[in-house]
Amino acid sequence: MSVMLDIEGHVARVTIDRPDRMNAIDTAAHKRLGEIWDEVEATPEIRCVVLTGTGERAFSVGADLKDDTGKSGVEYWQSISEDFAGIALRRTLKTPVIARVNGLALGGGLEMVLGCDIVIAAETARFALPEAKVGRMPLDGGMVLLQRLIPRNIAVGMMMTGRMVSADEMLRYGLVNAVVPLADLDAEVDAWVANILAAAPLSLRAIKSLARETPELRVHDAFMRQTPELINALNSQDADEGVTAFREKRAPVWKGR
Repeated sequence: MSVMLDIEGHVARVTIDRPDRMNAIDTAAHKRLGEIWDEVEATPEIRCVVLTGTGERAFSVGADLKDDTGKSGVEYWQSISEDFAGIALRRTLKTPVIARVNGLALGGGLEMVLGCDIVIAAETARFALPEAKVGRMPLDGGMVLLQRLIPRNIAVGMMMTGRMVSADEMLRYGLVNAVVPLADLDAEVDAWVANILAAAPLSLRAIKSLARETPELRVHDAFMRQTPELINALNSQDADEGVTAFREKRAPVWKGR
């Protein structure tokens, strides 16, 4: 299988497993990722996802250019526009996702990172959108998301030149939450996972839904936005449990309802 899914407890670990191709995404891997995101959406018991690639060289170098999809450029773009199966543009996924960037995140690999909520990178990680160098464009979210997440001129400069950017530089731009030595990457990711699991799952879903759906709105309109996730969290048993646990000086026991 080109993409592995391992679910343990409340954590799903998604690993792109094509190390011989630098974890490039071919048609089979793209299809499998879409299936996995569908499964995560349908499984509320999953409270956190960790997305990574096999090995130490690459998170993912994006589309496998040796894979012939049989689609023209316009047909490929239209297929993205129709289903939004990729994580970068998928607005229905409310589960927190951590990107464990263990190496190169290029093209579609970086676009997957853009779809994550927290990004933890090894010092050796590098980021780039080199599509223009091969007559392509970062269609899977790169053109519209990167300039919203880092300074506009930096983003456009990356897309127009294909320049590779270090993890430390991306940390300064605010795309990356933490940069650590490769040997410490798993420990750092696990610490973030533990902090997510310590929070109320419905609160996290509400936070993600508002953060994803309101950036283009005026502040007051965003404040008034009542997503189903927000209302569900406000009316939940967990909302009462959190306050009760605080008063009783104990750890809350989240039920996700």
